[in-house]
Amino acid sequence: MREEAPAADLIPRAAALIFDVDGTLAETEELHRQAFNEAFVRCGLEWHWDRAVYKNLLRVTGGKERIRAYHAMQRNVAPLSDDDIANLHRIKTEHYAELVETGCCPLRPGVTELLAAAKARRQRLAIATTTSRGNIDALLSRALGKRWATDFDAIVAGDDVRHKKPAPDVYLDILAKLGLMASDCLAIEDSANGLIAASRAGVPVLITRSMYFSDDDFTGARLVLDDLSELERLG
Repeated sequence: MREEAPAADLIPRAAALIFDVDGTLAETEELHRQAFNEAFVRCGLEWHWDRAVYKNLLRVTGGKERIRAYHAMQRNVAPLSDDDIANLHRIKTEHYAELVETGCCPLRPGVTELLAAAKARRQRLAIATTTSRGNIDALLSRALGKRWATDFDAIVAGDDVRHKKPAPDVYLDILAKLGLMASDCLAIEDSANGLIAASRAGVPVLITRSMYFSDDDFTGARLVLDDLSELERLG
């Protein structure tokens, strides 16, 4: 295993940068919350997730899993089949894409600059996320253009693996696709679940705090920033 690099060298020394999406590349979670609520209305459910409820539900990774977990908390409610949950999630995903298309969710500060600098250094780029491929495409097509995926050497989404974060599956799959050792990569995450997932795969982690996870425990991260624009001061 290589020596631990000082903070300023963390990114330049990595052979590959592996990005989470929601909360890391953009503050998407609020749009997800709004899209869930719209899906509930359209399906005739008297559910409403305010920010406090949604923050608690974010401990459950995966949209369909989140719906299932919330349903299990309710008393005297009609059962929801797997098909019902899949339909709710489909409607939610469609509305999320509509919200993203309005341009109301730009990439977070420093993201565009980091992607450009990594390309200039010929570093490899990857995405390891719990969200769906449709959600990734909706966000990055708007932010980076329709051919955004050509800039990434590997993409693993939540539906591609058996176990979602904090399980290490997405990272183990990414490492296999890249053909790299974990210690040669750097994960960029915003949550404790993401930190745990990457760490379990042996990948060092840089944290960029986000709206819903700013008070998570990030013990074990190599670096914790408020956003990626702070990389400029590290030189």
